[in-house]
Amino acid sequence: MHSTLECVAEWMTRQRWYAGKGRVPQLVEVSREDWACADPDARIRVLLLRDIASTPPSLYHVPLVLRTTVPRGRGLQLIGRDEHDDYLFDAPHDPAYVSTLLHRLGVRRDDEAGRVHTGEQSNTSIIIDGGSEAPLVAKVFRLVHAGENPDVVLQSALTAAGNRSVPRMLGALSATWSDPHGSDAHTDEPVTGHIAFAQEFVPGVRDGWPLALEAAEEGESFTADAERLGRVTADVHAALARCLPSREATLGDVVGFVAGWHQRLAIAMADVPQLRELRPAIEAVYDAASEAPWPPLQRIHGDFHLGQVLRRPSGEWLLVDFEGEPLRPLAERSRVDSPLRDVAGMLRSFDYAVGSLRSATRAAAGVIDTASLDLDALAQEAERAEWARAARAAFLDGYIAVSGLDLRAHRALLDAFELDKAVYEAMYEARNRPTWLPIPLAAVAYLVSTPRAAKR
Repeated sequence: MHSTLECVAEWMTRQRWYAGKGRVPQLVEVSREDWACADPDARIRVLLLRDIASTPPSLYHVPLVLRTTVPRGRGLQLIGRDEHDDYLFDAPHDPAYVSTLLHRLGVRRDDEAGRVHTGEQSNTSIIIDGGSEAPLVAKVFRLVHAGENPDVVLQSALTAAGNRSVPRMLGALSATWSDPHGSDAHTDEPVTGHIAFAQEFVPGVRDGWPLALEAAEEGESFTADAERLGRVTADVHAALARCLPSREATLGDVVGFVAGWHQRLAIAMADVPQLRELRPAIEAVYDAASEAPWPPLQRIHGDFHLGQVLRRPSGEWLLVDFEGEPLRPLAERSRVDSPLRDVAGMLRSFDYAVGSLRSATRAAAGVIDTASLDLDALAQEAERAEWARAARAAFLDGYIAVSGLDLRAHRALLDAFELDKAVYEAMYEARNRPTWLPIPLAAVAYLVSTPRAAKR
Protein backbone atom coordinates (compact mmCIF):
# COMPACT_ATOMS: atom_id res chain seq x y z
CA MET A 1 0.00 0.00 0.00
CA HIS A 2 1.10 3.52 -0.77
CA SER A 3 -0.09 7.05 -0.13
CA THR A 4 -2.81 8.44 -2.37
CA LEU A 5 -0.32 10.67 -4.21
CA GLU A 6 2.06 7.77 -4.79
CA CYS A 7 -0.75 5.64 -6.22
CA VAL A 8 -1.97 8.44 -8.44
CA ALA A 9 1.52 9.39 -9.63
CA GLU A 10 2.30 5.87 -10.81
CA TRP A 11 -1.11 5.53 -12.49
CA MET A 12 -0.92 8.95 -14.19
CA THR A 13 2.13 8.00 -16.22
CA ARG A 14 -0.03 5.48 -18.13
CA GLN A 15 -2.84 7.94 -18.94
CA ARG A 16 -3.05 9.55 -22.37
CA TRP A 17 -3.94 12.90 -20.84
CA TYR A 18 -0.76 13.07 -18.77
CA ALA A 19 1.42 15.66 -20.52
CA GLY A 20 4.76 14.65 -18.97
CA LYS A 21 5.43 11.58 -21.10
CA GLY A 22 8.65 9.82 -20.12
CA ARG A 23 8.82 11.64 -16.79
CA VAL A 24 7.81 10.63 -13.27
CA PRO A 25 5.36 13.21 -11.85
CA GLN A 26 6.10 14.98 -8.59
CA LEU A 27 2.63 15.71 -7.25
CA VAL A 28 1.66 18.35 -4.71
CA GLU A 29 -1.92 18.50 -3.47
CA VAL A 30 -3.42 21.91 -4.22
CA SER A 31 -7.08 21.28 -3.45
CA ARG A 32 -9.23 18.49 -2.03
CA GLU A 33 -13.02 18.38 -1.96
CA ASP A 34 -15.15 15.48 -0.76
CA TRP A 35 -18.53 15.13 -2.43
CA ALA A 36 -21.51 13.47 -0.82
CA CYS A 37 -23.04 10.73 -2.96
CA ALA A 38 -26.01 8.38 -2.81
CA ASP A 39 -23.93 5.18 -2.86
CA PRO A 40 -23.27 4.23 0.80
CA ASP A 41 -20.23 2.15 -0.18
CA ALA A 42 -18.49 4.95 -2.07
CA ARG A 43 -16.75 8.20 -1.18
CA ILE A 44 -15.91 10.78 -3.84
CA ARG A 45 -12.75 12.84 -3.52
CA VAL A 46 -11.91 15.51 -6.09
CA LEU A 47 -8.23 16.44 -6.16
CA LEU A 48 -6.33 19.20 -7.92
CA LEU A 49 -2.69 18.14 -8.11
CA ARG A 50 0.24 20.23 -9.27
CA ASP A 51 2.99 18.33 -11.07
CA ILE A 52 6.12 20.29 -10.16
CA ALA A 53 8.29 17.98 -12.27
CA SER A 54 7.06 19.76 -15.42
CA THR A 55 8.09 23.20 -16.64
CA PRO A 56 5.94 25.14 -16.12
CA PRO A 57 4.19 23.04 -13.43
CA SER A 58 0.95 21.51 -14.73
CA LEU A 59 -2.26 21.36 -12.72
CA TYR A 60 -4.31 18.15 -13.00
CA HIS A 61 -7.90 17.44 -12.03
CA VAL A 62 -8.07 13.91 -10.59
CA PRO A 63 -11.48 12.82 -9.24
CA LEU A 64 -11.37 9.57 -7.27
CA VAL A 65 -13.88 7.13 -5.83
CA LEU A 66 -12.76 5.43 -2.62
CA ARG A 67 -14.21 2.02 -1.72
CA THR A 68 -13.40 -0.56 0.94
CA THR A 69 -14.02 -3.43 -1.47
CA VAL A 70 -13.71 -4.02 -5.21
CA PRO A 71 -17.19 -4.35 -6.76
CA ARG A 72 -17.57 -7.10 -9.34
CA GLY A 73 -18.80 -6.67 -12.87
CA ARG A 74 -18.89 -2.85 -12.98
CA GLY A 75 -15.94 -2.17 -15.26
CA LEU A 76 -14.26 0.12 -12.73
CA GLN A 77 -10.68 1.29 -13.27
CA LEU A 78 -8.56 0.54 -10.20
CA ILE A 79 -5.73 2.98 -9.46
CA GLY A 80 -4.34 1.34 -6.33
CA ARG A 81 -4.74 0.93 -2.61
CA ASP A 82 -3.83 3.74 -0.22
CA GLU A 83 -2.35 3.84 3.25
CA HIS A 84 -5.85 3.70 4.81
CA ASP A 85 -6.60 0.37 3.11
CA ASP A 86 -9.06 2.03 0.69
CA TYR A 87 -9.25 1.05 -2.94
CA LEU A 88 -8.88 4.05 -5.25
CA PHE A 89 -10.79 4.12 -8.54
CA ASP A 90 -10.69 6.53 -11.47
CA ALA A 91 -13.97 8.33 -10.85
CA PRO A 92 -15.32 8.75 -14.42
CA HIS A 93 -15.64 4.95 -14.68
CA ASP A 94 -17.70 4.75 -11.46
CA PRO A 95 -21.51 5.27 -11.59
CA ALA A 96 -21.45 6.84 -8.11
CA TYR A 97 -19.31 9.69 -9.45
CA VAL A 98 -21.21 10.01 -12.73
CA SER A 99 -24.52 10.44 -10.91
CA THR A 100 -23.06 13.01 -8.51
CA LEU A 101 -21.30 14.92 -11.28
CA LEU A 102 -24.48 15.24 -13.34
CA HIS A 103 -26.39 16.58 -10.36
CA ARG A 104 -23.67 19.15 -9.71
CA LEU A 105 -23.84 20.14 -13.38
CA GLY A 106 -27.55 20.75 -12.97
CA VAL A 107 -28.53 17.85 -15.21
CA ARG A 108 -31.37 15.65 -13.99
CA ARG A 109 -31.77 12.19 -15.49
CA ASP A 110 -33.54 8.98 -14.56
CA ASP A 111 -30.81 6.81 -16.09
CA GLU A 112 -27.29 7.99 -15.24
CA ALA A 113 -25.28 4.96 -16.35
CA GLY A 114 -22.33 6.11 -18.44
CA ARG A 115 -19.41 4.80 -20.46
CA VAL A 116 -16.05 6.50 -20.85
CA HIS A 117 -15.15 7.44 -24.40
CA THR A 118 -11.80 5.99 -25.44
CA GLY A 119 -9.23 7.76 -27.60
CA GLU A 120 -9.16 11.21 -26.02
CA GLN A 121 -5.79 12.68 -25.20
CA SER A 122 -6.40 15.71 -22.97
CA ASN A 123 -9.76 15.10 -21.27
CA THR A 124 -12.12 12.33 -20.20
CA SER A 125 -15.62 12.20 -21.69
CA ILE A 126 -18.45 10.17 -20.16
CA ILE A 127 -21.28 9.30 -22.54
CA ILE A 128 -24.72 8.74 -21.02
CA ASP A 129 -26.93 7.34 -23.75
CA GLY A 130 -29.24 4.84 -22.05
CA GLY A 131 -32.90 5.17 -21.17
CA SER A 132 -35.62 7.18 -22.85
CA GLU A 133 -34.00 10.61 -22.39
CA ALA A 134 -31.79 12.42 -24.89
CA PRO A 135 -28.17 11.24 -24.67
CA LEU A 136 -25.52 13.57 -23.31
CA VAL A 137 -21.78 13.67 -22.70
CA ALA A 138 -20.00 15.02 -19.63
CA LYS A 139 -16.45 16.17 -20.30
CA VAL A 140 -14.01 16.12 -17.38
CA PHE A 141 -11.03 18.42 -17.91
CA ARG A 142 -7.76 16.84 -16.80
CA LEU A 143 -5.34 19.73 -17.36
CA VAL A 144 -6.99 22.72 -15.70
CA HIS A 145 -6.17 26.41 -15.53
CA ALA A 146 -7.32 29.45 -13.65
CA GLY A 147 -9.93 31.23 -15.75
CA GLU A 148 -12.75 30.29 -18.07
CA ASN A 149 -12.10 27.38 -20.41
CA PRO A 150 -12.78 28.30 -24.08
CA ASP A 151 -14.56 24.99 -24.63
CA VAL A 152 -17.21 26.11 -22.14
CA VAL A 153 -17.28 29.79 -23.07
CA LEU A 154 -17.52 29.41 -26.85
CA GLN A 155 -20.00 26.53 -26.95
CA SER A 156 -22.17 28.20 -24.29
CA ALA A 157 -22.26 31.38 -26.34
CA LEU A 158 -23.13 29.50 -29.53
CA THR A 159 -25.84 27.51 -27.72
CA ALA A 160 -27.33 30.72 -26.31
CA ALA A 161 -27.32 32.20 -29.82
CA GLY A 162 -29.25 29.20 -31.15
CA ASN A 163 -26.46 27.91 -33.38
CA ARG A 164 -27.01 24.23 -34.17
CA SER A 165 -23.59 23.55 -35.67
CA VAL A 166 -22.27 22.70 -32.20
CA PRO A 167 -23.70 20.31 -29.59
CA ARG A 168 -26.03 22.09 -27.16
CA MET A 169 -24.44 23.01 -23.81
CA LEU A 170 -26.26 21.77 -20.68
CA GLY A 171 -24.14 22.94 -17.74
CA ALA A 172 -20.61 23.63 -16.45
CA LEU A 173 -18.77 23.13 -13.17
CA SER A 174 -15.92 25.18 -11.69
CA ALA A 175 -13.49 24.73 -8.79
CA THR A 176 -11.70 27.31 -6.65
CA TRP A 177 -8.17 26.94 -5.29
CA SER A 178 -5.08 28.72 -4.02
CA ASP A 179 -1.77 27.41 -5.30
CA PRO A 180 1.72 28.50 -4.23
CA HIS A 181 3.21 26.46 -7.09
CA GLY A 182 1.11 27.93 -9.90
CA SER A 183 1.29 31.00 -12.10
CA ASP A 184 -1.11 32.72 -9.69
CA ALA A 185 1.37 32.30 -6.81
CA HIS A 186 1.99 36.05 -6.64
CA THR A 187 -1.37 36.51 -4.95
CA ASP A 188 -3.01 34.97 -1.90
CA GLU A 189 -6.41 35.37 -3.51
CA PRO A 190 -8.06 32.10 -4.61
CA VAL A 191 -8.64 31.52 -8.32
CA THR A 192 -11.40 29.71 -10.17
CA GLY A 193 -11.39 27.52 -13.27
CA HIS A 194 -13.64 25.11 -15.13
CA ILE A 195 -13.23 21.40 -14.34
CA ALA A 196 -16.16 19.83 -16.22
CA PHE A 197 -19.19 20.49 -18.41
CA ALA A 198 -22.08 18.61 -19.99
CA GLN A 199 -23.48 18.90 -23.48
CA GLU A 200 -25.77 17.17 -25.94
CA PHE A 201 -24.46 13.89 -27.31
CA VAL A 202 -25.35 13.43 -30.98
CA PRO A 203 -25.72 9.74 -31.90
CA GLY A 204 -24.82 8.32 -35.26
CA VAL A 205 -22.17 10.90 -36.12
CA ARG A 206 -18.83 10.03 -37.68
CA ASP A 207 -15.47 11.64 -37.02
CA GLY A 208 -14.18 13.68 -39.96
CA TRP A 209 -10.66 12.21 -39.88
CA PRO A 210 -11.52 8.55 -40.62
CA LEU A 211 -14.14 9.71 -43.11
CA ALA A 212 -11.53 11.67 -45.05
CA LEU A 213 -8.99 8.84 -44.81
CA GLU A 214 -11.48 6.33 -46.21
CA ALA A 215 -12.41 8.62 -49.08
CA ALA A 216 -8.79 9.37 -49.97
CA GLU A 217 -7.79 5.70 -49.76
CA GLU A 218 -10.67 4.60 -51.99
CA GLY A 219 -10.22 7.48 -54.42
CA GLU A 220 -13.70 8.83 -53.64
CA SER A 221 -14.37 12.53 -53.98
CA PHE A 222 -14.61 14.49 -50.73
CA THR A 223 -15.40 17.81 -52.35
CA ALA A 224 -19.10 17.92 -51.41
CA ASP A 225 -18.28 17.20 -47.76
CA ALA A 226 -15.40 19.69 -47.80
CA GLU A 227 -17.57 22.41 -49.32
CA ARG A 228 -20.27 21.90 -46.69
CA LEU A 229 -17.60 21.95 -44.00
CA GLY A 230 -16.30 25.26 -45.31
CA ARG A 231 -19.80 26.70 -45.13
CA VAL A 232 -20.38 25.50 -41.57
CA THR A 233 -16.98 26.83 -40.47
CA ALA A 234 -17.80 30.27 -41.85
CA ASP A 235 -21.22 30.19 -40.21
CA VAL A 236 -19.74 29.36 -36.80
CA HIS A 237 -17.11 32.09 -37.21
CA ALA A 238 -19.84 34.59 -38.01
CA ALA A 239 -21.85 33.51 -34.97
CA LEU A 240 -18.81 33.83 -32.69
CA ALA A 241 -18.11 37.32 -34.05
CA ARG A 242 -21.69 38.35 -33.23
CA CYS A 243 -21.92 36.96 -29.71
CA LEU A 244 -18.35 37.42 -28.42
CA PRO A 245 -15.87 40.32 -28.70
CA SER A 246 -14.22 41.07 -32.04
CA ARG A 247 -12.18 44.03 -33.28
CA GLU A 248 -9.97 45.27 -36.07
CA ALA A 249 -6.36 44.07 -36.02
CA THR A 250 -3.94 46.74 -34.80
CA LEU A 251 -0.31 47.20 -35.80
CA GLY A 252 0.63 45.77 -32.41
CA ASP A 253 -1.46 42.66 -33.14
CA VAL A 254 0.25 42.13 -36.49
CA VAL A 255 3.72 42.61 -35.01
CA GLY A 256 2.88 40.10 -32.28
CA PHE A 257 1.64 37.45 -34.71
CA VAL A 258 4.67 37.79 -37.00
CA ALA A 259 7.10 37.74 -34.06
CA GLY A 260 5.45 34.54 -32.84
CA TRP A 261 5.91 32.90 -36.23
CA HIS A 262 9.58 33.83 -36.33
CA GLN A 263 10.08 32.54 -32.79
CA ARG A 264 8.49 29.18 -33.56
CA LEU A 265 10.63 28.85 -36.68
CA ALA A 266 13.79 29.47 -34.65
CA ILE A 267 12.77 26.79 -32.15
CA ALA A 268 11.78 24.33 -34.88
CA MET A 269 15.10 24.60 -36.71
CA ALA A 270 16.85 23.11 -33.71
CA ASP A 271 14.81 19.90 -34.20
CA VAL A 272 14.45 20.03 -37.98
CA PRO A 273 17.73 20.97 -39.72
CA GLN A 274 15.98 20.74 -43.11
CA LEU A 275 14.21 24.00 -42.29
CA ARG A 276 17.44 25.97 -42.08
CA GLU A 277 18.05 26.22 -45.81
CA LEU A 278 14.43 27.32 -46.28
CA ARG A 279 14.59 29.94 -43.54
CA PRO A 280 14.97 33.00 -45.85
CA ALA A 281 12.02 31.89 -47.99
CA ILE A 282 9.86 31.12 -44.91
CA GLU A 283 10.64 34.47 -43.34
CA ALA A 284 9.81 36.20 -46.62
CA VAL A 285 6.29 34.70 -46.46
CA TYR A 286 5.93 35.86 -42.86
CA ASP A 287 7.12 39.37 -43.69
CA ALA A 288 4.76 39.60 -46.67
CA ALA A 289 1.87 38.83 -44.31
CA SER A 290 2.85 41.77 -42.12
CA GLU A 291 2.20 44.07 -45.07
CA ALA A 292 -1.04 42.36 -46.14
CA PRO A 293 -4.61 43.36 -45.18
CA TRP A 294 -5.93 41.58 -42.08
CA PRO A 295 -9.57 40.66 -41.44
CA PRO A 296 -11.00 41.51 -37.99
CA LEU A 297 -9.84 39.46 -35.01
CA GLN A 298 -12.38 37.39 -33.08
CA ARG A 299 -12.77 34.22 -30.99
CA ILE A 300 -12.07 31.11 -33.03
CA HIS A 301 -11.90 27.33 -32.59
CA GLY A 302 -8.13 27.44 -32.17
CA ASP A 303 -7.22 23.80 -32.89
CA PHE A 304 -9.24 23.11 -36.02
CA HIS A 305 -8.74 19.92 -38.03
CA LEU A 306 -10.71 16.94 -39.33
CA GLY A 307 -10.60 15.26 -35.93
CA GLN A 308 -12.58 18.17 -34.44
CA VAL A 309 -15.61 17.83 -36.70
CA LEU A 310 -18.42 15.26 -36.78
CA ARG A 311 -20.75 14.45 -39.67
CA ARG A 312 -24.36 13.66 -38.96
CA PRO A 313 -26.04 10.84 -40.91
CA SER A 314 -27.84 13.61 -42.83
CA GLY A 315 -24.48 14.97 -44.01
CA GLU A 316 -24.44 18.08 -41.82
CA TRP A 317 -21.25 18.89 -39.91
CA LEU A 318 -20.84 19.62 -36.21
CA LEU A 319 -17.83 21.44 -34.73
CA VAL A 320 -16.57 20.18 -31.35
CA ASP A 321 -13.70 20.64 -28.86
CA PHE A 322 -13.30 24.42 -28.73
CA GLU A 323 -10.64 24.18 -26.02
CA GLY A 324 -7.83 25.22 -28.37
CA GLU A 325 -4.37 23.70 -28.12
CA PRO A 326 -4.42 22.34 -24.53
CA LEU A 327 -0.73 22.95 -23.83
CA ARG A 328 -0.90 26.64 -24.74
CA PRO A 329 -1.52 29.01 -21.79
CA LEU A 330 -5.21 29.65 -21.19
CA ALA A 331 -4.71 33.41 -21.57
CA GLU A 332 -3.48 32.87 -25.14
CA ARG A 333 -6.37 30.55 -25.97
CA SER A 334 -8.89 33.07 -24.64
CA ARG A 335 -7.78 36.00 -26.81
CA VAL A 336 -9.26 37.16 -30.07
CA ASP A 337 -7.42 35.61 -33.00
CA SER A 338 -7.61 35.49 -36.78
CA PRO A 339 -10.28 33.22 -38.31
CA LEU A 340 -7.66 32.39 -40.93
CA ARG A 341 -5.86 30.30 -38.30
CA ASP A 342 -8.82 27.88 -38.32
CA VAL A 343 -8.98 27.91 -42.13
CA ALA A 344 -5.27 27.11 -42.35
CA GLY A 345 -5.62 24.32 -39.79
CA MET A 346 -8.26 22.57 -41.88
CA LEU A 347 -6.24 22.97 -45.08
CA ARG A 348 -3.31 21.28 -43.37
CA SER A 349 -5.63 18.50 -42.19
CA PHE A 350 -6.64 17.61 -45.77
CA ASP A 351 -2.96 17.38 -46.67
CA TYR A 352 -2.30 15.23 -43.61
CA ALA A 353 -5.00 12.75 -44.60
CA VAL A 354 -3.18 12.11 -47.88
CA GLY A 355 0.27 12.34 -46.34
CA SER A 356 -0.49 9.78 -43.65
CA LEU A 357 -1.68 7.30 -46.28
CA ARG A 358 1.44 7.92 -48.33
CA SER A 359 3.68 7.38 -45.30
CA ALA A 360 1.88 4.17 -44.35
CA THR A 361 2.08 2.80 -47.91
CA ARG A 362 5.77 3.56 -48.26
CA ALA A 363 6.58 2.12 -44.84
CA ALA A 364 4.74 -1.10 -45.65
CA ALA A 365 6.65 -1.43 -48.92
CA GLY A 366 9.99 -0.45 -47.44
CA VAL A 367 10.19 2.54 -49.79
CA ILE A 368 12.07 5.62 -48.64
CA ASP A 369 11.75 8.04 -51.58
CA THR A 370 9.78 8.70 -54.77
CA ALA A 371 12.53 7.28 -56.99
CA SER A 372 11.93 3.85 -55.46
CA LEU A 373 8.23 3.76 -56.38
CA ASP A 374 6.81 1.79 -59.30
CA LEU A 375 4.50 3.43 -61.85
CA ASP A 376 1.30 2.22 -60.17
CA ALA A 377 2.38 3.64 -56.81
CA LEU A 378 3.37 6.94 -58.41
CA ALA A 379 -0.03 7.16 -60.10
CA GLN A 380 -1.79 6.45 -56.79
CA GLU A 381 0.18 9.18 -55.03
CA ALA A 382 -0.66 11.63 -57.82
CA GLU A 383 -4.35 10.79 -57.52
CA ARG A 384 -4.27 11.35 -53.76
CA ALA A 385 -2.46 14.65 -54.20
CA GLU A 386 -5.27 15.72 -56.52
CA TRP A 387 -7.81 14.52 -53.93
CA ALA A 388 -6.27 16.86 -51.35
CA ARG A 389 -6.11 19.77 -53.81
CA ALA A 390 -9.80 19.33 -54.70
CA ALA A 391 -10.85 19.05 -51.04
CA ARG A 392 -8.88 22.19 -50.12
CA ALA A 393 -10.41 24.14 -52.99
CA ALA A 394 -13.95 23.01 -52.11
CA PHE A 395 -13.48 23.93 -48.44
CA LEU A 396 -12.30 27.42 -49.41
CA ASP A 397 -15.18 27.80 -51.86
CA GLY A 398 -17.69 26.94 -49.15
CA TYR A 399 -16.07 29.29 -46.65
CA ILE A 400 -16.01 32.19 -49.13
CA ALA A 401 -19.63 31.61 -50.15
CA VAL A 402 -20.94 32.02 -46.59
CA SER A 403 -18.43 34.43 -45.04
CA GLY A 404 -18.20 36.84 -47.94
CA LEU A 405 -14.51 37.08 -47.04
CA ASP A 406 -12.46 37.18 -50.22
CA LEU A 407 -9.67 34.80 -49.26
CA ARG A 408 -7.87 35.69 -52.48
CA ALA A 409 -7.32 39.17 -51.05
CA HIS A 410 -5.86 37.53 -47.92
CA ARG A 411 -3.82 34.88 -49.73
CA ALA A 412 -0.49 36.13 -48.35
CA LEU A 413 -1.88 36.04 -44.82
CA LEU A 414 -3.46 32.60 -45.23
CA ASP A 415 -0.17 31.28 -46.60
CA ALA A 416 1.63 32.57 -43.51
CA PHE A 417 -0.82 30.92 -41.11
CA GLU A 418 -0.60 27.64 -43.01
CA LEU A 419 3.19 27.85 -43.15
CA ASP A 420 3.40 28.52 -39.41
CA LYS A 421 1.22 25.45 -38.82
CA ALA A 422 3.42 23.32 -41.10
CA VAL A 423 6.57 24.48 -39.27
CA TYR A 424 4.99 23.50 -35.96
CA GLU A 425 4.00 20.12 -37.44
CA ALA A 426 7.57 19.54 -38.62
CA MET A 427 8.87 20.15 -35.11
CA TYR A 428 6.23 17.84 -33.63
CA GLU A 429 6.91 15.02 -36.10
CA ALA A 430 10.69 15.28 -35.64
CA ARG A 431 10.18 14.81 -31.90
CA ASN A 432 7.42 12.18 -31.96
CA ARG A 433 6.92 10.51 -35.39
CA PRO A 434 10.02 10.94 -37.55
CA THR A 435 8.57 8.79 -40.34
CA TRP A 436 5.83 11.41 -40.80
CA LEU A 437 8.25 14.34 -41.03
CA PRO A 438 8.10 14.41 -44.86
CA ILE A 439 4.40 15.42 -44.67
CA PRO A 440 4.91 18.90 -43.18
CA LEU A 441 8.27 19.38 -44.91
CA ALA A 442 6.59 18.93 -48.28
CA ALA A 443 4.02 21.56 -47.28
CA VAL A 444 6.72 24.01 -46.22
CA ALA A 445 8.55 23.58 -49.52
CA TYR A 446 5.30 24.03 -51.45
CA LEU A 447 4.21 27.13 -49.56
CA VAL A 448 7.49 28.94 -50.10
CA SER A 449 7.95 27.99 -53.75
CA THR A 450 4.59 28.01 -55.53
CA PRO A 451 3.13 31.28 -56.84
CA ARG A 452 0.22 32.29 -54.63
CA ALA A 453 -2.12 32.63 -57.57
CA ALA A 454 -1.77 28.89 -58.22
CA LYS A 455 -2.58 27.79 -54.67
CA ARG A 456 -6.00 26.51 -53.69
